[in-house]
Amino acid sequence: MKDKIENIVIAGGGTAGWMAAAAFSKLLGKNLNITLVESDDIASVGVGEATIPPIKTFHKLLGINEQEVMRATHATFKLGIGFENWGQQGDHYIHSFGVTGKECWAGEFHHFWLHGLRKGIKADFGDYCYELQAAKANKFALSKNTPINYAYHLDATRYAKYLQEFSKKLGVIRVEGKIQQVNKGNKTGEINSLTLASGQVIEGDFFIDCTGFQGLLIEQALHTGFDDWSHWLPCDRAVAVQTKAVAAPLPYTRSIARKSGWQWRIPLQNRVGNGLVFCSKYCSDEEAISTLTANIEGELLTEPRIIKFNTGRRRKGWNKNCVALGLSSGFIEPLESTSIHLIMSGIIRLLRLFPFDGIHQSAINEYNNKLDSELNAVRDFIILHYKATQREDSNFWLHCKNMEIPPSLVHKMQLFKDTGRVFLDDGDIFRVDSWTQVMLGQGIMPTQYHKIAEIMNDKELENFMSNLKASITNAVEQLPSHTEFIQSYCKSDY
Repeated sequence: MKDKIENIVIAGGGTAGWMAAAAFSKLLGKNLNITLVESDDIASVGVGEATIPPIKTFHKLLGINEQEVMRATHATFKLGIGFENWGQQGDHYIHSFGVTGKECWAGEFHHFWLHGLRKGIKADFGDYCYELQAAKANKFALSKNTPINYAYHLDATRYAKYLQEFSKKLGVIRVEGKIQQVNKGNKTGEINSLTLASGQVIEGDFFIDCTGFQGLLIEQALHTGFDDWSHWLPCDRAVAVQTKAVAAPLPYTRSIARKSGWQWRIPLQNRVGNGLVFCSKYCSDEEAISTLTANIEGELLTEPRIIKFNTGRRRKGWNKNCVALGLSSGFIEPLESTSIHLIMSGIIRLLRLFPFDGIHQSAINEYNNKLDSELNAVRDFIILHYKATQREDSNFWLHCKNMEIPPSLVHKMQLFKDTGRVFLDDGDIFRVDSWTQVMLGQGIMPTQYHKIAEIMNDKELENFMSNLKASITNAVEQLPSHTEFIQSYCKSDY
């Protein structure tokens, strides 16, 4: 074990590699030498163009200007995800990033909403969420008086290039080349260096694996092992294509359930990212391409591309002197846009635990324990969308409806159905509001609610609910359109 960790080698570029390079060079650059090795002939997977709100915190931490990065990545704003046909054919709900209604110490707003339903107040749960109503109205603005919680749709390739320029200005050295061999020490088993196809040797004290699904360092060299989650998340392929924009960009991602999977539509300023995530057991590649191309709008800008993947995760995110980020650490499908967030949270966790004066097993264990908790919570949230369905119109949906799920998710779903309560796990990145929106949106209706909701008499309850709804309606009416705000705030030069 080295006494001092001074030289970081990042294997692989893309979103994961350059996010890591940007964060380490900006926040720890004076103490470290950072080299990133990437090959120009390796294409990025390119399915992840949607984010969740914590990315704004990452940018603030690095001092990145929001308008600048949005212009550079042709970004639009994202207020949530619209889910179509998930509970039943014809269903539609939005999982928004906002807080719905107002909560009190004993219970969240949905308890008051459930009480209101019993009292004849027939309004949708989403009527009380500012972000959700703004999304439906295709409106957006930033205001100190009326804060709005949002994320981005962005061009992931342009985002990586933006971070590359950001990092190089801070001293990160980029080496172009294909990794031919990972060299380990005989006694420690730790990685000492990387040999490139050119014969060049890149030595380092600490390595970050961003080599994608193949996991050149974390798996092929260190044999970390992989936990397969395909029995819970059966989709194992995606087909992706880009189209020219033919309409104003919506301020939310569309997720449309299809016969053997689901389709995404992610609107950027100049184009739309489209894809179909599917299960090869129930759908051929040809059928998937046909389904996707029959359900897109606008001129094709790229040829449909098949991406194969296995859902699951490495058994350790940190093994010896190597941490895996992005696809090399595992893959939970992009249904809730968690891929970039998991890269970010892994970077922040490593920054906090970084072994300047040598690696200790206690730090490795802490990193991996926190990662386990986070990944299990994300996994359960994604599985919920598949399990909570009434669809029986295809073998795929019959499988999802009837499949066994993790005990932790069984408990969470049953608790909500029985009592209306949701309690978050330690690593949960999604709030109670998110769990509630998805469960209600897909037909899980609680049989009880907290009696704190009965603290108001009927007239008080009616006034409380109507005033909330009216205030949101009024606030949304004041907003400009999503397109108008983009034009004035972050319009890209194409």
